[in-house]
Amino acid sequence: MGTKTISRRKFIAGSLTGSAAFPLMLLPSYGHGAEIKPPSERITLGCIGNGGQGTFLLKSFLEKTDAQIVAVCDVHRDRRNRAKNLVEEKYTERFGKSNYSGCDAYNDFREIIGRKDIDAVVIAVPDNWHAIPAVMAAEAGKDIYGEKPMAKTIREGRAIVEAVKKNGRIFQTGSHRRSVERFRFGCEVVRNGLIGKLHTIRTSVPTGMEIDPQPEMPIPDGFDYDTWLGPAPWKPFTEKRWTPLPSLILDYGNGMITDLGTHFSDIAQWGHGTEYTGPVSIDGKGEFPKRGLYDTMIHCHIEYEFADGVKMICIDKFPKPLISARFEGTEGWIDIGYNETTMYPESMRTKVFGPNDIRLYRSLDHHQNFLDCVKSRKETVAPAEVGHRSFSLCALGNISMLLDRKLHWNPEKEEFIGDSEANAMLSRAMRAPWKLP
Repeated sequence: MGTKTISRRKFIAGSLTGSAAFPLMLLPSYGHGAEIKPPSERITLGCIGNGGQGTFLLKSFLEKTDAQIVAVCDVHRDRRNRAKNLVEEKYTERFGKSNYSGCDAYNDFREIIGRKDIDAVVIAVPDNWHAIPAVMAAEAGKDIYGEKPMAKTIREGRAIVEAVKKNGRIFQTGSHRRSVERFRFGCEVVRNGLIGKLHTIRTSVPTGMEIDPQPEMPIPDGFDYDTWLGPAPWKPFTEKRWTPLPSLILDYGNGMITDLGTHFSDIAQWGHGTEYTGPVSIDGKGEFPKRGLYDTMIHCHIEYEFADGVKMICIDKFPKPLISARFEGTEGWIDIGYNETTMYPESMRTKVFGPNDIRLYRSLDHHQNFLDCVKSRKETVAPAEVGHRSFSLCALGNISMLLDRKLHWNPEKEEFIGDSEANAMLSRAMRAPWKLP
């Protein structure tokens, strides 16, 4: 971004659509010049959700010569037709055919899940829609690439984890920083004690925003709005409910705390070694809009405590410096920032880890890692349980802010201690006929 000034709206919109404003989101591709695999060796994919992030994923998987997208799905006709055209144009070029037409386009994701010839699904839909298709896909025997955050609620995230486990599926969460070299190295620095005993972790998330009340509008032609709402309560259509930031509305997401915040909490948990558990207490203070369509947090200050005494503090920043995770220890610190890593002592930067050191999962291409694991049946760099715990950390902070009080959490049972009101917020009612399988 250099020194160019950008608005809060453009900053957040870009962050949610995989735009070039965030260079580390441009993952390496091995499609150019790579050997085209025969059909029997290609993983067949169905892409559910063809908006901004869905298109980013589709283009990335199109570059993989060991995968083939055979179907796309979106409730907006123009989006799914555009996705279909992208696929067929790419494969016309790759396979040397004058008019490749092997990609089907659907309005209903269940048609993709029901196809026996599809090996895996790529899900990039609003947060309130993450759980149902993921669980259904696992039950149908399909592997899943699911965008972060894992779900709308903690109970839904747990349902995905259990469905993946029960059905022996491969799952990759879209926490792509795990496939960036410097994030892994920074976490290895912490895990190997180079900063001494860890005592504090600091993260930050972008600020939210408040907008004016929005007028009811006619539903656009070719848009299945009722299905887009899905399990969320019925509300009259207005453009900003649907695009570009539905995650800033509590019916569809939890705001920036779980959206970009899930990326930052994931690195915090990886470096801390707590990616399979969670905090024992959460004390969140937040500011929320007083009017208008958006109702998720504008500002936040959340303090977590873990069983080992380590504290994690999450605050809002706009637009930078955003902190992916800053780890502070008794002998030094390391700040794995959004675009660069700084540390003290500086000598840690040249550390070469040996066979007796703690080494973390090495992936250099998040999407290729998913495909490789589909073939090998080994766990991905960001599996379901890890994605769920990173999301849960943020969701817990949001619940504490909404209730405006300190909460105590049992990370093994995944329930609040002695607080029925908070426990009721771990799940949500779903609008008929939608429900988890």
